[in-house]
Amino acid sequence: METAARKRPIHLGDHVRRMRTALGVKQASLASELGTTQQNISRIEQEEDMDKATLEKIAKALGVTTEAIENFSEEGAIFNVQTLHDNSTAGNNGYFDQCTFNPIEKIVELYDALLKSEREKNELLERMLKNQHSGE
Repeated sequence: METAARKRPIHLGDHVRRMRTALGVKQASLASELGTTQQNISRIEQEEDMDKATLEKIAKALGVTTEAIENFSEEGAIFNVQTLHDNSTAGNNGYFDQCTFNPIEKIVELYDALLKSEREKNELLERMLKNQHSGE
């Protein structure tokens, strides 16, 4: 027996919450970005509908399009986040800074340089002590 796919009405507040959560944004952070309170964000996320201006502000703060929120699905959100399909990130004009070096290798290089410097300092101190003792 086939079951017909039921199309549920869009619950924009729920979509906002799920998008915010998928992006790892806390309600308090979103509230701060929008100049409102965490309680107000909680209220917005419980509402089934919202005005276009509010949706646009939220989308901009989250770094996504209004369409991404309206058409939210878990699979689509994961795809967009993983592949940066819409090239939008909050506060960075859609671009990630790419490391052209391995940060771990840089840490090791710095550690080696510090270790070498300490060894040279110890050798110098040992020579100074020997000279001081031989001069007595």
